[in-house]
Amino acid sequence: MTATERSAFDPTTVEAFHYVGLDVRRNRHSLTLRCRYALDKLGFEEQIDILVPPHDSPADDTAIGAAARLVYLLAGVSYFKAAAPLVIEVPDGLNPSERELVSANYHHGLGEYAFRNQIDLSRLSIEAPDARAVPLTAPTGERGPLVAFGGGIDSIVTVEGLRRHTDDLALLVVSRSGDRFEAIERAAAETGLPVLRGERALDPKILRSSELGFRNGHVPITGILSAVAVLTALVAGRDSVVMSNESSASSGNVEWNGQIVNHQWSKTLEFEDLFRAAIRSSIPGAPDYFSWLRSRSELWVAESFARLDRYHPVFRSCNRAFHQDPAHRLDRWCGQCDKCAFVDLILSPFVEAATLRSIFDGREPLDDPAQEHRFLTLLGLTPDAKPFECVGDVDECRAAVVLAAQRDDRAGSVLLGRLAAEASTRQADVDPNRLLAPLGPHRVPARYAPPDLLV
Repeated sequence: MTATERSAFDPTTVEAFHYVGLDVRRNRHSLTLRCRYALDKLGFEEQIDILVPPHDSPADDTAIGAAARLVYLLAGVSYFKAAAPLVIEVPDGLNPSERELVSANYHHGLGEYAFRNQIDLSRLSIEAPDARAVPLTAPTGERGPLVAFGGGIDSIVTVEGLRRHTDDLALLVVSRSGDRFEAIERAAAETGLPVLRGERALDPKILRSSELGFRNGHVPITGILSAVAVLTALVAGRDSVVMSNESSASSGNVEWNGQIVNHQWSKTLEFEDLFRAAIRSSIPGAPDYFSWLRSRSELWVAESFARLDRYHPVFRSCNRAFHQDPAHRLDRWCGQCDKCAFVDLILSPFVEAATLRSIFDGREPLDDPAQEHRFLTLLGLTPDAKPFECVGDVDECRAAVVLAAQRDDRAGSVLLGRLAAEASTRQADVDPNRLLAPLGPHRVPARYAPPDLLV
């Protein structure tokens, strides 16, 4: 992008976002995608590398190409957001299920982006010829599940739960090219499972958004990772892609412009169902795709994780550990963010106080009275919206604080006592036992489902 282009770029004048093309190169040890897009005439190119060991019976080129195209379709949001024009052009067409998924990915997946930028995307038009769906066929993978792994309590609980059903598991870790997140790598190593990798090299221009005058904001990243996972599973001969999105991921943050804005939209059951339909309608022999935790609360996940004490020293969910610039990453929990506060709160009923203080290395949020407002917001006791983070819903947080306050080793916590007193006034409709039982629908196939989901 030249100096003239930098000075001339005005997001409000961009007329359309274009899907320009996809190139796929397949090698024995890797698969490379080059995804090309444009905002009017301003082009972008992203490279995605799938790194897997050789497999004797990988999927055929038709299936690989179809799965790669789904990655290409969902990854476009990262470049569309630089201007957010009201027209999106997909010249090679969309079948009905793809169209529904892509439309929702822009309209709902960019809900937080639109809210923060005050952009109305309700008139967004996706212009694409109609395409035909492929006949539905059974998954062709012969090996066990591929688990999308982020190093937090959710994906750890999923891995250990699936071990009861199969010993043929592998992890998928996705990061920027040549980068590794220590917070993920330590937990992945503790599982002892093989790690397959996807690496994204975003177009350099999009990494300079502020400098170049681009709009910026949150994108539905889990949708992109889901598509990368399906492609990786096909290449590696895996029968399923398993996510770790629990029930409360479907709870939104705020209502705006006639819709519920949800930071975690691409972790919702709505997305799961749309994505399942799209892969089945476009990829011959597609692997199954489901969240193993879909019917579980964060409270249930926390109780399960509390029993997995070998992971307590190595897991980390603080967002400061995942800063894109390695120089700004923390090698510990910061203890000062909404994610730290939520993880501390949801584990506090089940993990000894001394253990949590050790995990947070002296920075446990529940030991810090200055964070009272942050906790009250998680409990839904302030006018503030639910934090735009991957945190649980109000009922889960209220149940956790009341249960934690009953622990003998928390008896001296002034902050917890105040929080419990506030929460108890709203607690009548929150039953912790209900939150520790299966909640709502799920898509877990019988071969991987625990007994209480088969009743």
